[in-house]
Amino acid sequence: MAPCAPEPGSDAQDEKGRHRRCALTREEGVPELMLRFVVSPAGVVVPDLDARLPGRGIWLSARRDVIEQARARGVFARAARMQVKVPENLLSQVEGGLLRRVTDCIGLARRAGQAVSGFTKAREWVVQHRAAVIVHALDGSREELDRLLSGGRDIPVVRTLTAGELAKVFGRERVVNVALAAGGLAERLSHENTRFTGVAQSGSRVCRTFPADGFEQAGQ
Repeated sequence: MAPCAPEPGSDAQDEKGRHRRCALTREEGVPELMLRFVVSPAGVVVPDLDARLPGRGIWLSARRDVIEQARARGVFARAARMQVKVPENLLSQVEGGLLRRVTDCIGLARRAGQAVSGFTKAREWVVQHRAAVIVHALDGSREELDRLLSGGRDIPVVRTLTAGELAKVFGRERVVNVALAAGGLAERLSHENTRFTGVAQSGSRVCRTFPADGFEQAGQ
């Protein structure tokens, strides 16, 4: 990954319009795929993963190296134009928060009737062209996923949660395969997983959204 370009002086953003500018790289992106931070009344930098906290936001690209460099190079203080405290565990706060958001999104889809679990039901949705996103457990097999996606290999696949973690969402002992219907929650899951993928520590999880013929692992 190419080094980040030096950042010119900048203020926190007015947050108008469709795009936000990364305070470190100066690259623009859509808010759904970026990370917002605010400074608390106590002067502490706080991740605002839902982008709803009051205050002017400091936006960064959703990449682990960007957060690390922003912290090391005083970008938060420069953007806020004040002394700030950046927590030592800021990265783990962001990573853990994004993982919870991936999990919560799948749970919301289940409760809304926009997700089914189990190979048979997920396969039915694939065949019926109802599946917009497939969630396949980290500890599931490539062979099983190939069988699930036969005839529908252009469907994005999220591999971020284990079978045990998915089981908790669905109230079952073990869940390997989940299908989400097209709609806002499937799109949101894709966004949240993309952000998590960019921030997750290499080797900690397989955390990609990809077509079935493009298997990758984080850090490879």
